[in-house]
Amino acid sequence: MAKAKIFRLAQIVERFGGEIIGNPQTPISQVATLENASSQHVGFLSNKKYRKQLAETRAGAVILHAADGGLTRLPRILCNDPYLYFAKVSALFNPPIVGAAGVHKTAVIERGTKVPASASIGAGVYIGRAVKLGKGVVIGAGCCLGDKVEIGAGSRLHARVTVYPGCRLGQRTLVHSGAVIGADGFGIALDEDGWRKIPQTGGVLIGDDVEIGANTCIDRGALDDTVIENGVKLDNLIQIGHNVRVGAHTAIAGCTGIAGSTRIGKHCMIGGAANIVGHLDIADRVIIHAAAVVTKSIRKAGSYGGHPAEDSRNWSRHVASLRQLDLLRERVRDLEQRLSARENKN
Repeated sequence: MAKAKIFRLAQIVERFGGEIIGNPQTPISQVATLENASSQHVGFLSNKKYRKQLAETRAGAVILHAADGGLTRLPRILCNDPYLYFAKVSALFNPPIVGAAGVHKTAVIERGTKVPASASIGAGVYIGRAVKLGKGVVIGAGCCLGDKVEIGAGSRLHARVTVYPGCRLGQRTLVHSGAVIGADGFGIALDEDGWRKIPQTGGVLIGDDVEIGANTCIDRGALDDTVIENGVKLDNLIQIGHNVRVGAHTAIAGCTGIAGSTRIGKHCMIGGAANIVGHLDIADRVIIHAAAVVTKSIRKAGSYGGHPAEDSRNWSRHVASLRQLDLLRERVRDLEQRLSARENKN
């Protein structure tokens, strides 16, 4: 096992900025939670509900918001966004594992496909005809790439990813196990004898620096391509229907379903288990709460939730009103009884 690399706090701040309070030569070998950290770990606090853990942590150093610098006497790095800073430090200590270049003896590579010397092709991989692979591509065990697939330089497919023919993935794309890219969209038409399948002749176009979670499915377009723009982050178990377009740097949490031909803007955040019906337009910088059901286009940036989804402030007021229904019913019943008694008396 490789020896852990040690960075001093001063070296970390030199890379990522921030202000050090305490010993700048404090050695750090890994990141950890406040609860489980030891003397050579760095932890972070971004949520005030974990302040008790900060008081009890055994971490060698911590990352804090500039306003929280007085909460501990431990060596600390002060910054504007502790969570983002922690992410950068974690990446420093945990770089991606680079696969050994070469082609496993059990891989099958069809004619017309050239594998760069820097690529790593795992056991049991199948690669179809006329596939284009960029430099440093890693294809994990059991993956299947159809004919004329393109995978950009520096991309990595974990075990058992399936990419259907004609789909294109950009540079530095990360695809987790079990993902399926380019299966047929759900295109069917009803006639007297039952459902007729509509051929799905488009493809899937995925930009650079995209991450696709385990068992996520992205359907190919019916005519034009389904498009996932640069920097999009998709969690596990997401379904993206045919001809959907997801704008750059949008993040979508697990178990979300997006029906066909919906267009989602840039820099959106969509919570887990949200459902978005087809043929809608979602503006840039929209936040959709977990489990929301979106049935109408959203034309304005903001936060939306509920069933059907609406502006979050309205939704919160409606939820608060619903919680008062029992009390309101009792008050109405009491008023009716009083009114009835008064009428009887008169």
